[in-house]
Amino acid sequence: MNDQPSNGPDAPRGCPVAHGGASDTTRLYGPEAALDPQGIYARLRKEYGAVAPILLEGDIPAWLVLGYRENRRVLDNARQFSRDARIWRDWKDGRIEATSPLIQMLGWRPDCVSQDGEPHRRLRGAVTDNLQTVAGRGIRRHITHFANKQIDAFADEGTADLVADYAEYLPMLVLTRLFGLPAGEGRNLAVSCAQVIKGGEDAVVHNDRIMEILGELAERKKEEPGADFTTGLLGHQADLDDDEVLSHLRLVLITAHTTTSNLLARVLQLVLTDTSRLAGLVSGQLNVSAVVEEVMWNTPPLAVLPGRFATVDLELGGHHIKEGDLLVLGLTAGNLDPEIRPDAGVSVQGNQSHLAFSGGAHECPGQNIGQAIIETAVDVLLHRLPGLRLAVPADELTSTASTWEARLDRLPVEFAAQATAV
Repeated sequence: MNDQPSNGPDAPRGCPVAHGGASDTTRLYGPEAALDPQGIYARLRKEYGAVAPILLEGDIPAWLVLGYRENRRVLDNARQFSRDARIWRDWKDGRIEATSPLIQMLGWRPDCVSQDGEPHRRLRGAVTDNLQTVAGRGIRRHITHFANKQIDAFADEGTADLVADYAEYLPMLVLTRLFGLPAGEGRNLAVSCAQVIKGGEDAVVHNDRIMEILGELAERKKEEPGADFTTGLLGHQADLDDDEVLSHLRLVLITAHTTTSNLLARVLQLVLTDTSRLAGLVSGQLNVSAVVEEVMWNTPPLAVLPGRFATVDLELGGHHIKEGDLLVLGLTAGNLDPEIRPDAGVSVQGNQSHLAFSGGAHECPGQNIGQAIIETAVDVLLHRLPGLRLAVPADELTSTASTWEARLDRLPVEFAAQATAV
């Protein structure tokens, strides 16, 4: 391990702790990261290339993968880059506190995301089978129902914030129906999921609240089975035990809600800041899926994906990665890698090779459900609110980032006030 990084462009460089110590290494959390994550990615790329040393919450060292090709290599190669956090050196050496917010995102659980090989295939099969089952039962009618209920709350006012009043809660309301939860749990669960992703000292408390609600749900569904995702997991032929069922309920709930709510807000932002796109959607000449595809490339719902752990010493992007090192995947940075997109303004329509859904064996299994929520939510909104337009200049819209995502703060709109739907 070198004491100082080698500055030669082709010279491999050592593990993240060695880059001048914590004081010289970029933090992927905190005030600067919250305001300008894109600036951080660009600076790190210029200084280190396709892979850069960074610090996560608690000043825990990691590698941020910035290059598109390097991200693909990590995602597609589970033999060298495992998702099993039990090989994470800092965790094994006791440097990760049990209360660390990183545990909520990176810690090992008995779920398909935490494992590779046959254990992963067994558990993932239970998830994908049941997601397909619930999606095949007419999910769009649930989305339409809850979208209309959300819009009813502000339709007669002529103004709204489409983040706080629509995108922030709609996916969770749909998920309560799919899981067999009371809709009344939706708002609290949405808040708790957001806090888990955001990190910070409240992450553990909110994760505990989620686990309590889902634990009660699983016990109830054992006695009162229904046509829902929870019942499907309990009865699947993969024979999941109680911990596996609970961990997968948590996994799907948090990831499906937070990514879909963020993506919906970004799609609405793009539509409302470009009048030609808005006119195309209203007239039927443009499909919502084309707008979603563009957002997937430029502002994916997870900016940084947790995480992979090196199973052996190896080289990646000109850096020496040591066995047990943590790597986090820069999905936004990889999608905007100038090596593959020298001009980010060129249309990506029809190109689905973005990193937004991850990749390899762990590629997101719920893509179709998320797509259905967004397409239906946008269609219902445009149908219900004629004259919908942005209420502030586009350059006044702001975002706040955490380590893992950048969320739109607000999306104020105006429209012709409508009578509440009956």
